[in-house]
Amino acid sequence: QVQLVESGGGLVQPGGSLRLSCAASGFTFSWYTMSWHRQAPGNQRALVARITGVGTINYADSVKGRFTISRDNAKNTVYLQMNTLQPEDTAVYYCYASFGAGYWGQGTQVTVSS
Repeated sequence: QVQLVESGGGLVQPGGSLRLSCAASGFTFSWYTMSWHRQAPGNQRALVARITGVGTINYADSVKGRFTISRDNAKNTVYLQMNTLQPEDTAVYYCYASFGAGYWGQGTQVTVSS
């Protein structure tokens, strides 16, 4: 049974940092491209960052230089380090695994507010 469990969300002040984690199980993690997406109220879900099984990385323009995606294949976990957070980063953040078929996590709320 495939499971993606996100953690690490919460409330942070503008300029602060958070580290999201997504623990995966039920599939061969190292084969899969892992990505983080986010969805703010009234908006469509959008790609934030992506890392392939061999480590190729892409970022949305809005987070370049502030967010860092990484993966630990030994721990079946993908991370999103988010620095210099701004109110516009407020959203539910979702983990996604793709290799032909795709799987979504349940999401974790990130709120950036003073």
